[in-house]
Amino acid sequence: METVTLNDRQKKSRRGRNIALALTLGGLVVLFYIVTLVKFAGGMVE
Repeated sequence: METVTLNDRQKKSRRGRNIALALTLGGLVVLFYIVTLVKFAGGMVE
């Protein structure tokens, strides 16, 4: 079985993409949480 060896530039690029993806997913989680809280708070007022 052959494996691929990444050079330093490729490792840095991959790490940057992974961090960007993690931040994006984290932001979506926070956004959905806030939207859910706003919906529940709006439902309690009525």
